[in-house]
Amino acid sequence: MRDEPNDLPNALTPEMIALMERMAQEDGPQPDPTLLPASEGRIAAARGNLRWNIDLPAMAAVRELHVSADPGLHSAECRVRVLVPEGYSAGALLFVHGGGFAFCSPETHERCARVLAIESGMAVVVPDYRLAPEHAYPAGLNDVIACLRALQSHPSTFGLEPGPLLISGDSAGANLALAAMIHEHRLGRRLPVGGILFYGVYSADHTSPSHARFADGPGLTTGKMSRYWDWYVPHPTRRLDPLAAPLQAGDQELQALPPLWLMAAGIDPLLSDTIVLGQRLHALGRQDPVTIVPGVVHGFLQMTVSLHAARKALAEAGAAARRLAQTNSSNGGNDEEAHEEIAGSL
Repeated sequence: MRDEPNDLPNALTPEMIALMERMAQEDGPQPDPTLLPASEGRIAAARGNLRWNIDLPAMAAVRELHVSADPGLHSAECRVRVLVPEGYSAGALLFVHGGGFAFCSPETHERCARVLAIESGMAVVVPDYRLAPEHAYPAGLNDVIACLRALQSHPSTFGLEPGPLLISGDSAGANLALAAMIHEHRLGRRLPVGGILFYGVYSADHTSPSHARFADGPGLTTGKMSRYWDWYVPHPTRRLDPLAAPLQAGDQELQALPPLWLMAAGIDPLLSDTIVLGQRLHALGRQDPVTIVPGVVHGFLQMTVSLHAARKALAEAGAAARRLAQTNSSNGGNDEEAHEEIAGSL
């Protein structure tokens, strides 16, 4: 892992440049969706993601179902999409989509989720959690936790076999996945066997080196990220809650997490969030791998239909998920032993 974003190339790869130029030619000038009313911004985000969700890889099964509301969690009934790859045997990966806590859906992230299902060999379950600003923190988080518990307790209701359960997410989804694990640890509940987290937003601090370096993009900007936080956690003092901003968690809470596999984009205001999380985990004696993909922008994993770097990154993530699941199975579900073994093998 590199200590500072300044150690990384500041230039986009030729492949990334060509793809962004093509997008600009096809779309022309586009409004900033975070400056639109949230409902209009969602329409714009969905429209912008259409190009990435073509030629969907075949699945053995695709299911739609609903996880019931949990009054104890204050969660709402939540639609989920279940993607089962060919050769699936058992277990699942709960994938929490990104979109600034306010945009996107299982549909906007479907191709990405299908590729991850194929590469991991695991069923991928994508929740359609409630979005800000209509449903501010912790509404979406509560929905994710309810889906996690349902998968743990009753995998058969999803048409799945019992087995290792992992949690994953990109951007805001990585935040929600990490916060869900911290929440469940606080209550002494069973945790997933591991986490696969992509370019997460783990802090509301916009003074980091990567925010300074990439404040104006390309792609995600600090201004957009600031508006996302205003929608998700309107009261700044609540952004000190580790369940809202996981980098606020104490060392004991981070130490208690299952093995994590972290990935970040090299050209991204959020790069420092992943670097700092990795540094804190390593300072605790953990060996959670941190991968930084140089020369690509935030959200690049959406682009598997056109971007080789995205396909390669998801192949690496899928391989890590397989190792996490297999190590847990070989230890008979002993989470502590699994953590020690996987840390040494990745």
